[in-house]
Amino acid sequence: MSSPLKKLAGQTAVYGLSSILGRLLNYLLVPLYTRLFAPEVYGIVTELYAYVTFLLILLTYGMETGFFRFAQDKSIFDKVYSSILTSLAATSSLFIVLLLVFLQPIANVLQYETNPEYILWMGLIVALDAFVSVPFAKLRLQNKSWKFAIIKLINIGLNIGLNLYFLLLCPKLAISNPDSAFLSIYSPEIGVGYVFIANLAANVLTLLMLLPEMLNVKFNFDKVLLKKILVYAIPLLIAGFAGMINETLDRVLIKYLVPDAMNPMKQLGIYGANYKLAILMTLFIQMFRYAAEPFFFNNKNENNARELYAKATKYFIICGLMIFLGVMFYIDFIKYFIDADYHEGLKVVPILLLANLFLGIFFNFSIWYKLNDMTKYGAYLAIFGAAITVILNVILIPLYGYEGSAWATLICYFSMTLLSFYWGQKYYRVPYNLLNAGFYFALALVLYFGSIYLRPDSQVMVYVFNTGLLLLFTSVFVIKEKAWKMLR
Repeated sequence: MSSPLKKLAGQTAVYGLSSILGRLLNYLLVPLYTRLFAPEVYGIVTELYAYVTFLLILLTYGMETGFFRFAQDKSIFDKVYSSILTSLAATSSLFIVLLLVFLQPIANVLQYETNPEYILWMGLIVALDAFVSVPFAKLRLQNKSWKFAIIKLINIGLNIGLNLYFLLLCPKLAISNPDSAFLSIYSPEIGVGYVFIANLAANVLTLLMLLPEMLNVKFNFDKVLLKKILVYAIPLLIAGFAGMINETLDRVLIKYLVPDAMNPMKQLGIYGANYKLAILMTLFIQMFRYAAEPFFFNNKNENNARELYAKATKYFIICGLMIFLGVMFYIDFIKYFIDADYHEGLKVVPILLLANLFLGIFFNFSIWYKLNDMTKYGAYLAIFGAAITVILNVILIPLYGYEGSAWATLICYFSMTLLSFYWGQKYYRVPYNLLNAGFYFALALVLYFGSIYLRPDSQVMVYVFNTGLLLLFTSVFVIKEKAWKMLR
């Protein structure tokens, strides 16, 4: 493996420490939630966090990628950083003010009339997330991946600790020792609201830990430069917002499109819990993106840049397919990550795994418009995907419930991947090896369906058989790609 790709792999591994270890720890809350809350109550968490993803895109409005694009010029680094940070501080503050003014009307529209505090807490969470996005981007650009990882892990650790404190310890103390001092800040009426309170407290701590990254740069706001950055970034806002429609609109629409007889909030809770079983694919994509975006920009002027991008995509696809097989081969064990009341939704897990894999491939294919300052095409692609998402969800959810949402997600990301590849080869040709990718996809699907139709009767033999299939895929990769040479 060439040196730049080794560096990409190393950075991905470090970001993976915070992403995989941290998010795995965080996802351990899912078994807690699914055992403490009925599907209808867990549906509240699923729905409100879906809104967070929309708002985060709106409040960062492409500034993270804009920072990577313009901060490459070291002579104006302070201006770029100061201008973007000031802009984010202003817009996040304005958002909080508007939220406080219109809190009850918003809660009424979202059908949380009796719990407007949920909306307020989620709004504060997303405002803080948006503001610290660029300090985190600064750490990534400066290759301070370990500092990035440590701060992320502390955030997750506090979030988990507070969840355990409020949802497990305090209810037990309320029964066994109602006079305990630990109960002085606890109210059983808050219930599921402590999920949001814990997240908010962790975000406040993250802001405090990132203050040095905000203060150790000479303040140099440049209004003209900010306008230039906004011209680059606003199409990314449109792309990101439309992208969030693709990624999370299903969890918003289920509540409104599933007939009442099918219990929409229960379906939303089941869908949200099973979506979490695709955690490994989601984490893999996230940690790769953390490392890949700076990698793509830092290597854009290299003579072999396009070959590097093609190789990175090849290895990404292979690793993604290994994750798909690993999850599905051991789903009989992984399913106990959530309570048995949610197991009826396991049928959507392979669909969502493949959907998220295509989302990652789309990210790889779409680097062309960021490198060429053609971000308007990112908006076109995302709007195209959003249209598919809306149309298919409106058609399929009333008929098939959350299963229709899963299929809509897969079709959306697959279509976006194809269109991005077509435009990318037209404007910034990268020598992707499609035959190679097709071979690995075909092999993975053959092995997956083989594991279903040739499934042994004994559960132990199922694990043995599926492990053999996974080793077969890995062996083909090692032999075909001469993978041992990557370690040199």
